[in-house]
Amino acid sequence: MHFRNERKNAEETTMFAKNLESISEVNTIVVAPHPDDAELGMGGTILRMVRSGLSVGIVDLTNGEPTPHGTPEIRAAETERANRVLGIHWRVNLGLPNRSLEPTLEGRSLLAAVFRLGRPQMVFCPYWEDAHPDHLATTAMAEAARFWAKLTKTDLPGRPYYPPRMYYYFCTHLRKVFAPHFVVDITEFIEKKLEAVRCYESQVITGRPTSPYSFVDSLRYRAAALGGAAGIGFAEGFATRETLVIEDLRALAPFPNLPPETT
Repeated sequence: MHFRNERKNAEETTMFAKNLESISEVNTIVVAPHPDDAELGMGGTILRMVRSGLSVGIVDLTNGEPTPHGTPEIRAAETERANRVLGIHWRVNLGLPNRSLEPTLEGRSLLAAVFRLGRPQMVFCPYWEDAHPDHLATTAMAEAARFWAKLTKTDLPGRPYYPPRMYYYFCTHLRKVFAPHFVVDITEFIEKKLEAVRCYESQVITGRPTSPYSFVDSLRYRAAALGGAAGIGFAEGFATRETLVIEDLRALAPFPNLPPETT
């Protein structure tokens, strides 16, 4: 198959083949450059999705290493702990190169295969403006893979599929305040999100400054600022390049005395 022929060696091909076997159909797929980006950008939203009965899969493009205080083994163990906190259906790693990630045909094929097998209604990937080249490459690959996933007469695994919605979460390395197109209320899940983030001790705690506040505390403050702007406690922001569709009009304003919409 095309996506396997471009793999660098047989070991990587075997590893990804095993990952393919673990991919089941889910409502949502979150695409992340490195393990921890999904939790940092939208951990609270993932938790809210899981609580509401939506199935979530995460695909990390790289193992995130090397880093100053991590190793592949440490990072893998941290990821497993975070997975248990999130309660997601599955998580796979494409094994692409950290620090030199590029939007290659190889990566596009691998990610398209994940979309065809997972068949999500929603795909989330990093916001398109970032200082980190790996984040930019991830978004470019996700957008291209969304298109490739629908192709016929190809040797990609699974049936052709085009994920209906693609949204962008904020986990940027730019020192600026972004204005999201919409936010998700994570007030009930902020502590659990931070618990998931703390699982990545080598990345968010070890060697990080604690003054004027810790990195983990900064996540709380950002969520509080977004929540305050929306008149709620804590929130995570998202963007979209496409027209946003509201199917349940209750989402436009709070209706505390009305029962949930049923279909």
